Amino acid sequence: MIGYLEGKLLKKESERILLLANHIGYEIMLPAVVMETLSTKSVGDEVSFYVYFHQSERQPKPVLIGFNLEIEKEFFQNFISVEDIGPMKAVKALNISVRDIAIAIESKDVARLMQLKGIGSRTAHKIIATLEGKMDKFALIRKTEHKQQVPAIKDLAQQVIEVLITQLGYKPPYARKLVAEAMNRNSSISTPEELFEEVYRGENAL
Repeated sequence: MIGYLEGKLLKKESERILLLANHIGYEIMLPAVVMETLSTKSVGDEVSFYVYFHQSERQPKPVLIGFNLEIEKEFFQNFISVEDIGPMKAVKALNISVRDIAIAIESKDVARLMQLKGIGSRTAHKIIATLEGKMDKFALIRKTEHKQQVPAIKDLAQQVIEVLITQLGYKPPYARKLVAEAMNRNSSISTPEELFEEVYRGENAL
């Protein structure tokens, strides 16, 4: 199973690239929001992607779908859990940022979700029904170049702070401030998911 690739950019098309890694050329499909980040890249430049590997009876030919951040890949896996949205439809649909999609889901913004390529009103409502309440972490994503995996940390607050910094692009002092304020607002928090929800609630109230 391929989960991550880095190497040289050999070819760039509208929806896919060819990546040379260890003398092997990998064809990788990229959502529009990921392809946009390659606008300054040229053939021969070093690039890297977190990869979702897709193969099924309907799609026997393996398909690699690339993302800049591991958390974007995690969102994609949530997104394809929605009825009628398979990986191939999903990769074409992601023409706005994961952060904006997550915010649209949590705010039940059907019109915004219908801006996704190939997503109509019926599917937009299914997306909200399936994913509402699960998007707080993704709604906190900020523009970032970090691609680090977060180590397992026992301390609840520190774990969330690390995710805010390394995956979501927050500055360390501000991340610590957000978590401290969230913990102060709700002392009954007992899981990372609850803490992310409280952090998101605080940010959204600003």
